[in-house]
Amino acid sequence: MKEPLTKLERSWILYDIGNSAFVLLVATILPVYFKHLAGSAGISSSDYMAYWGYAASLSTIIVALLGPVLGTVSDHADHKKPLFFCSVLLGSLACLLLGTARHWLIFIVIYIIAKIGYSVSLIFYDSMLPDITTPDRMDSVSSKGFAWGYIGSCIPFLLSLGLMLGYERLHIPLSWAAVLTFLITALWWLLLTVPVLKDYKQKHFLNEGRLSAWGSVRQLWDTVKEISKNRQIFLFLLAFFFYIDGVYTIIDMATAYGEALGLDTAGLLLALLLTQVIAFPCALVFGRLARHVATEKLITLSIVAYLIIALFAIQLDRQWEFWCLAICVGIFQGAIQALSRSYFAKIIPAEKSGEYFGILDIFGKGASFVGTGLVALLTQMTGNIGTGVSIISVLILIGLILFRLAIRSNMKIQKENHES
Repeated sequence: MKEPLTKLERSWILYDIGNSAFVLLVATILPVYFKHLAGSAGISSSDYMAYWGYAASLSTIIVALLGPVLGTVSDHADHKKPLFFCSVLLGSLACLLLGTARHWLIFIVIYIIAKIGYSVSLIFYDSMLPDITTPDRMDSVSSKGFAWGYIGSCIPFLLSLGLMLGYERLHIPLSWAAVLTFLITALWWLLLTVPVLKDYKQKHFLNEGRLSAWGSVRQLWDTVKEISKNRQIFLFLLAFFFYIDGVYTIIDMATAYGEALGLDTAGLLLALLLTQVIAFPCALVFGRLARHVATEKLITLSIVAYLIIALFAIQLDRQWEFWCLAICVGIFQGAIQALSRSYFAKIIPAEKSGEYFGILDIFGKGASFVGTGLVALLTQMTGNIGTGVSIISVLILIGLILFRLAIRSNMKIQKENHES
């Protein structure tokens, strides 16, 4: 994209920077602090990891149920922005309250609420893409959102890391370090939401008269039937369900996995910081490559890379291996998320973007309960963490096969349209 970013595109990207601070917190510091609370209550490492997985799964199940209906409601005129703001407010306030929890169960409940607010906000945020840019700029703008999100989130993370690792030198208790950490993240998230709230105006929406709850459900059901007849979108959603499920399971449980294996906490957090730093230029590179290479090929490359990463993670038991894992994830993390988002935005009706992204959330973040739930369940059943992690590679492999089928279906449709 040779033209500079517009003011609206920059404002939209700023929200990626804001919410990414919470994502990084969830992937790094939250599991460590939860382990501290769980350990104080006498909970074992395998149970600690299982409970963390169950919490992530429960939050995504709730979003999977709420997301499509809320997305449908947001497609009506002037509904997207207020719904977006309410979800951000819920998530950021719950993030702030995490610092007040002194019992592991209370902490888990507040975490679930924060994760719901964050996940629902992304349904509205992602569906804004057709409103804030043009189809030919979507790959690049989406990639820049993830790229700047990765590097920008390092600012509050470094402050938080200094507090959590250096609380003794600062002569404050760990509980106060946690309060300040969650305060910094919540404020960062909330303040960087302001520009897009100020500049965004919903351009694509449905003109279907008065909105009702039953009307929204009926409309959603009609769209589900439409998707079932559109082989290209249907196969992509199935593929996305499996491959992004594997990706988000790795992101959600990487620190918990390392902690359960007994790896050095500071080393784990620094390795995941490196992931963010590497993800910044790599996301930008993939965004530029999308101008010259088909988006489908770049997504395929990223899925294959994640399959290799998942297989490598099964035998991981040393610190340097975790660092290798962090570097590899950083290279492909932005690409697979950004290009999947922009690819989907191109193949759906713009006026129904909220509804379609709500459905996508079922197959993506909303369905990630499968990965985290299976890892937690297999780990508890076998008592072996590596066995639990092995299921991730199976999910990604199924996603790869389905995505290739989706591409074939798309090529067939394009050929039929050309001939007609």
